[in-house]
Amino acid sequence: MLAEIGTTSNTLEECYERMLAYAAQGLPTDEGSQSGAEVRECLARAAVALTGLIVASADPAGVRQVDAFLDVLDRDARSSLAAIELVLAQPSISSQLIDNLNASIHLRALLTDLFLLSEIAAAGRARPLPVVGNGVAR
Repeated sequence: MLAEIGTTSNTLEECYERMLAYAAQGLPTDEGSQSGAEVRECLARAAVALTGLIVASADPAGVRQVDAFLDVLDRDARSSLAAIELVLAQPSISSQLIDNLNASIHLRALLTDLFLLSEIAAAGRARPLPVVGNGVAR
């Protein structure tokens, strides 16, 4: 699961940076634009990465660090994927549309979720064991 988180985090961060650059161009459409083709491609990669992350976090056989937070991650990933797929479905992607996607609270929350988990993984922090009713850790 942590490998998927790292890969997804890198993909989304790269895409977010590319979207910021594209949004700053003020283009009315992505047609005929190299940067428009690049932003569309990075959105497609982000959608694939998010789909993989959603599947990985839903896998009951997967290792769960903190169930409650993974539920938040799953919700944020699904919300971000819906927004990205909506933008990808448009025949033309303007800089303003990408600027609005960048401002989406869903995408920002997901990036923050992934940064948090990446930092925890990088620091090698172990998950705390929950204590059950009789005081025994499981």
